[in-house]
Amino acid sequence: MFKVNEYFEGKVKSLAFKDGDCDATIGVMAKGEYEFGTSSKEVMTVISGKLLIKFPDCDKWHEYNKFDSFTIGANKKFRVKTAGNSTYICRYYKDAKENCSGKCKCDC
Repeated sequence: MFKVNEYFEGKVKSLAFKDGDCDATIGVMAKGEYEFGTSSKEVMTVISGKLLIKFPDCDKWHEYNKFDSFTIGANKKFRVKTAGNSTYICRYYKDAKENCSGKCKCDC
């Protein structure tokens, strides 16, 4: 069925589910700054609001708006800032043969 996840004292909540061949979460973030870690390749899409992302080994923040997507490789940490409530869907690719093939890198 579904699994409810809660992080950062309830400021980030998500609902885990199966999306075709991959695991996924759909969630909401309250205003704040957060650091997440990955265990597999992730593709995150903003559904509403705006997210600022600081990729691994990058000093610049990158802005992602409604329907924008970005990819983070496995076993990485990245930071997220949002100025208000934002929603997202995240898909997890555990069996990905490549680790982003350059798509995870920012323009630092």
